[in-house]
Amino acid sequence: MTHLVTCIPGDGTGPELMEAAKIALAATGADIRWIDMEAGADVMDKYGTPLPAEVLASLRETRVGLKGPITTPIGSGFRSVNVALRKELDLYANLRPAVTIPGVVSRYEDIDLVIVRENTEDLYAGVEHMVGPDAAESIKIITRAGSDRICRFAFEYARREGRRKVTAVHKANIMKLSDGLFLEVARAVAGEYPDLEFEDRIVDNMCMQLVQKPELYDVLLCPNLYGDIISDLCAGLVGGLGVAPGANFGREVALFEPVHGSAPKYAGQDKVNPTALILSAVLMLRHLGEREAADALFQAVKDVIAEGRSVTYDLGGTVGTRAMGTAVAVRTASLLGRS
Repeated sequence: MTHLVTCIPGDGTGPELMEAAKIALAATGADIRWIDMEAGADVMDKYGTPLPAEVLASLRETRVGLKGPITTPIGSGFRSVNVALRKELDLYANLRPAVTIPGVVSRYEDIDLVIVRENTEDLYAGVEHMVGPDAAESIKIITRAGSDRICRFAFEYARREGRRKVTAVHKANIMKLSDGLFLEVARAVAGEYPDLEFEDRIVDNMCMQLVQKPELYDVLLCPNLYGDIISDLCAGLVGGLGVAPGANFGREVALFEPVHGSAPKYAGQDKVNPTALILSAVLMLRHLGEREAADALFQAVKDVIAEGRSVTYDLGGTVGTRAMGTAVAVRTASLLGRS
């Protein structure tokens, strides 16, 4: 089966990361037809926007996209392309696995966590304004409908992937209406999944628990802001953002991307680690039903990193981005008997 996939390389180091990921993906034998699209800081002069309408149209047509990192200016400049994509396509569910990979330096072992983050509401909705000249106000929005669909996504994912427990993260002891509504809905939805264990944790306690005893947790169900923070914390448990994949799901479109930024100061140097984007491609293959290809690609990444020779500098190696992608491709092909 041929899969049409929108490819958005991004800016900064994004294009070279995408090249490495495509090399690795090609070795799986999955029949992917790429629809290449431009977005990000590098296309502002060409299109007058970092997110041309053609990108959204392509994603709506193919319904699947693989995206490299895109620069978001801090404090000024254009609106986040990542946030705009989520809002325009209603990508309400953000999925961020955090899994130990032998060979990646970390203080922890055997981490296997999945963060499910609501992607469209909360303070990240960006509803804010000035209150006079000396105060700014941001409005936290939590809806029953938004909470219900992210809770159902988390429980359906947990059941489908054979996970054991869902933990809802909140601050309902203080924000009794907004976070209280999120928790109320989570408890109601949990009642429909008696095969899965359910619990809840206050967000600050959750952060401490993850540092002290992460083995107690499995799928973490979070509102937008807490999910963003906790997913970075969990990435730290497995070695950092360089090995942290991500996916965004809506009812019609799924978009896969690494969690890390675009690192523009390293652009064109062929030195950055492509692992997070390749692992995002693993999630994409699973979504496309290419399970064997996904499992082989994931195992190949683990094998190459564990061997420690054909890896980038941050993993203790000396090769570049493209060479690491090629090493993963060679190992993938071998695992699938395609070499």
